[in-house]
Amino acid sequence: MISLKNLTKDYGSLRAVDHINFEINDGEILGFLGPNGAGKTTTLKMITCFLPITSGEIEVENMNIKNNQLEIKKLIGYLPENNPLYVDMTVYDYLKFIADIRIIPNFKSRIKEVVERCGLNGVVHKPINTLSKGYKQRVGIAQAILHNPKILILDEPTSGLDPNQIVEIRELIKELGKEKTLLISSHILQEVQAVCNRIVIINKGKIVADGSTEELQSNFQNKTKLILGLMAPEAEIQEIPKTIDEINILSISKQDENSFIVELEFESATDKRAEIFNFVKSQNWTLLEMYRENISLEAVFRNLTIEGGEK
Repeated sequence: MISLKNLTKDYGSLRAVDHINFEINDGEILGFLGPNGAGKTTTLKMITCFLPITSGEIEVENMNIKNNQLEIKKLIGYLPENNPLYVDMTVYDYLKFIADIRIIPNFKSRIKEVVERCGLNGVVHKPINTLSKGYKQRVGIAQAILHNPKILILDEPTSGLDPNQIVEIRELIKELGKEKTLLISSHILQEVQAVCNRIVIINKGKIVADGSTEELQSNFQNKTKLILGLMAPEAEIQEIPKTIDEINILSISKQDENSFIVELEFESATDKRAEIFNFVKSQNWTLLEMYRENISLEAVFRNLTIEGGEK
């Protein structure tokens, strides 16, 4: 649905976006990650036709952005990072103003639908400047979906919200993601991990990663850490590396008189879980739990965006 090809943006001698390429598929929820100044907002502003591109191409629904800006704007709902609202208006008057600009037929029924969808019933006749930050974000999302766009682009939608407000906006975004293509820019990794099914990471204007959370973690994990809960003699647990090749014991922690938590490590290229399970079974030990501990998305992000980061 959205295709970026060698997209570049220069501000004088500063290159903010440097020949980036990626696609967003129909119905996808894509998280666009990057540190401050990486080029996220600039990219979103080019996709939404707020900034001209320096070179490269953007296509939305097979329409080139250079020649079809008005048609593309009709397809996109956009919540900018700073959420520019007319705060002296009431919520209803503001949405009516947006409906007039968008030339939305039957605007009264559409405003009612959006107000209910975004949980604004209790504040619809209040001035926007009296609302909390969470409700202001809801108003921003409401204006973005008022014309029922196919694509929704949200720039830092939970920035500055308290934990309860973050959960509320996250749930709203998840619901919208069931029917729209979403592009969400954020630096809050937990938000992206909770909502998005694919992640693109940009750093210094270049795309440095593209994939699901699991794929990114796998690419940066040379070793697998396996956590076992065992009921077995400690002395015999220590003998595991002598029986199973290429396994290291990182730690053994006593839980009670008969059980231990054991941390094992092996090369990710060779999955040792079945071999370990069969060995435990052959020893007549009791396996209480076994799970793999993956590298965190935060660690992946830091490795990709901080020079000298360690895998």
